[in-house]
Amino acid sequence: MRVNSAGGILISSQSTPSLLLHGVTVVAFAIHIAAGAVGLVSGTMAVIARKGQYLHRKAGTVFVAAMLVTALFAIYLGFAVPDQITNVFIGTFALYLVTTGWMTVRRRQGASGWFEKWALLVALCLCAPFAILTFQLVFGLPPLFVSAVPFKGPVLIAIYAFTIVLGLAAVGDARVAFAGGLSGVPRISRHLWRMCLGLTLAVGSGFTNGLARLLPGHYHVPTGFFLPQFLPLGLMIFWMIRVRFAGRQWPP
Repeated sequence: MRVNSAGGILISSQSTPSLLLHGVTVVAFAIHIAAGAVGLVSGTMAVIARKGQYLHRKAGTVFVAAMLVTALFAIYLGFAVPDQITNVFIGTFALYLVTTGWMTVRRRQGASGWFEKWALLVALCLCAPFAILTFQLVFGLPPLFVSAVPFKGPVLIAIYAFTIVLGLAAVGDARVAFAGGLSGVPRISRHLWRMCLGLTLAVGSGFTNGLARLLPGHYHVPTGFFLPQFLPLGLMIFWMIRVRFAGRQWPP
């Protein structure tokens, strides 16, 4: 099985295993897209809703569930579809962000446990390949991964951003895991930026890897399709500033 230039799935063999894999992959695509759409809607509702209130909590719960499904199927598709291995790491990154963001407010203030230590390990394992890839791209070396999307322009900037964010996330996880957890404003800030960044990944995937494939001609991503990702980032900055200066500490 392989993917054509328009993102469609082609079958290279009519054998039963190939047909079965093709069917499973098509179903995985459908579930991935459907869960991603639910995540976009629920995540947008959660980020604009009054924090700590009913709508925020319910929309946030749906967002986490939808993102878990979306990320898990993205990981599968990264393995099943040729030249998409980068999506394995991005799917794992999204999974990491929403689970650690959700767990931050599920924990009591000032508490941590085994989950936070495993989260630190995941962050380090994710940061390592991105750091290697960044080093290779900076110095013009052959990239560690083969990708259907060229590592240039906005994609190159995204790779650099992932590396920086994962490094900072690993430092934050180490602090939580070995310093006894967080409380107050730092706890809510950790929840906010991880959830908002998870929503940013969902928006980016929906526009640049989803809607862009519906455009006529060879698969390409117009520059304007990268702009919607700045909306959740802007909302993240807004809420981070409000939490910092207002001293809000929701939820309990």
